[in-house]
Amino acid sequence: MLKLQTKPNGLYNRLAIASLLLFSVVGLSACQSTAAKAPVVLTEQPLTPEPLTIPYRTEIAIARISELLQSAELKEDQRARLFYDRGVMYDSAGLPTLARLDFMRALRLQPDMADAYNIIGIHHSLAGDFEQAYEAFDSALELQPDYEYAYLNRAIALQYDGKTALAIADFQQFQQLKADDPYRSLWLYLAELDISAPEAQTRLATQYPLLDQQSWARHIVAFYLGKISEAQLLQLASTDVSDNTKLAEQLCEVYFYLAKWHSRQQNPTLALEYYKKTLATNVYEFVEYRYARVEMQLLRQQYGLGQQDADHATETAEPHAH
Repeated sequence: MLKLQTKPNGLYNRLAIASLLLFSVVGLSACQSTAAKAPVVLTEQPLTPEPLTIPYRTEIAIARISELLQSAELKEDQRARLFYDRGVMYDSAGLPTLARLDFMRALRLQPDMADAYNIIGIHHSLAGDFEQAYEAFDSALELQPDYEYAYLNRAIALQYDGKTALAIADFQQFQQLKADDPYRSLWLYLAELDISAPEAQTRLATQYPLLDQQSWARHIVAFYLGKISEAQLLQLASTDVSDNTKLAEQLCEVYFYLAKWHSRQQNPTLALEYYKKTLATNVYEFVEYRYARVEMQLLRQQYGLGQQDADHATETAEPHAH
């Protein structure tokens, strides 16, 4: 009996010891793995724009205006103003076709609405229909000669249409109406570069001390004058910002003007990336957002890259995007 019990007892002891050793090794490895694992930390990149969402107030306003337009008691001028207001709401929500339809309805009811002519001119400019754009801007200025933004928008259309001298005249008119506005100086400068870069640089340097000290866009002018670096400009655009809306707006602007700068520096790839970042902000009503896609198309044409090539390049570079 003792001999029969000796073998199984010895085997049992050896198995027990092996199990204890294996458990110890596994346990030690688990402890080491746990100890080595660093805590997960979420870090946000402030220079990556978070696309703005459509404010619920805008959606509610569109719904309420739509209800009011069903009323038969409205006068024609009241109905025209409601169509215009709803068009502005559609435009700010990134719905340009619906916006344009409402602006046209407003003009049919009230043909002397300068605001509607101005914004329809912008839509024609974006579509490359420059003659119709000029007619719209001219109509706005005939109705309201002091309509300063019609000068800006007509100047932009003239610039994209290759009529640089006429564009500069309108940019000058717009800039003189508020000489301390950095954006007005920037647009004039960008047009003057096509005539004489040294003279444009000299004029911008002369205007710089006169610009509004409280406007953050003054830093963009400083960058163009070589007073600060690109990295410093990006840091200024993304620090001390009170909310995501303000951040998106500043990034929309800074990315657009950096794209314009890199395009002139023969850095088309980086320029294109900055234009894409401009669009990623979803700040639909900003002039920089509106014309970023136009600039992208011009850049692709300049370097012989059609839209099909661009789509193919995107698919090749991002095979896992879907």
